[in-house]
Amino acid sequence: MKKRTAGIVLLILLLLLWEASARFGWVKSENWPTLVAVLEVTYRQLLSGELSLVLAASMARMIVGFVIGSLCGILLGLLLGTLRTLDGFLTPLVEAVRPIPVPAIIPPLILFLGIDDALKIFVVAFSVFFPMLVSTVGGVRNVDETLIRTARTLQTTQGSILRFVILPAALPSIMSGFRISLPLALITTVVAEMIAGSSGIGYVIVRAQYAMQPQEMYSAVLCLMVIGYLLNLLFLLFERRLIPWYHLSENA
Repeated sequence: MKKRTAGIVLLILLLLLWEASARFGWVKSENWPTLVAVLEVTYRQLLSGELSLVLAASMARMIVGFVIGSLCGILLGLLLGTLRTLDGFLTPLVEAVRPIPVPAIIPPLILFLGIDDALKIFVVAFSVFFPMLVSTVGGVRNVDETLIRTARTLQTTQGSILRFVILPAALPSIMSGFRISLPLALITTVVAEMIAGSSGIGYVIVRAQYAMQPQEMYSAVLCLMVIGYLLNLLFLLFERRLIPWYHLSENA
């Protein structure tokens, strides 16, 4: 609790420093607006509904890509974690593709997918897929072999072992992958919209930059900060409900 309070105090101090540095001219630049001016722009955009439409477009792309990438990563991770032959066959390919930076794949993808939502969704799914794959494989391989052997002695089917033994035991690792992937999905959505977008929060940032509208640009960045914080908060609440036993064992 004390750490959280200290973090909030630090954030407030940084925001006050932002306001003071712009208002009193500590930063000599017309492109460094006051925090109050940025908040006024944000408020006007909220009232007009423009900001809501922009955020809705970005969040829709992010959520769809996140779900697709997560499901594919978890399913393949379960297969690679349980089938060693398949793991040896696919791991070199995975390790070759995984280091590719997301911005590097956007220009080639534009040639095939254009600049529609399909491009953004694919890029988000790509960025989410590998963290989910790695965390799932790690979680499956760290399952206690005693649990699996015990289930087999009870003549439990392989499907039931996967569902009732391996998957629950691997859940903490999978949830760690979710926590890593969630901000990645948001970041990738914005990057894709900045490079090949005609709508969304990333496009708004680039448009404001070219139009020399720093208030609008920083307003969009501020909104991203709030969204990122809320997403992390919602995820932590969801995680505590899904695997409460894991947090109890951590606190013990």
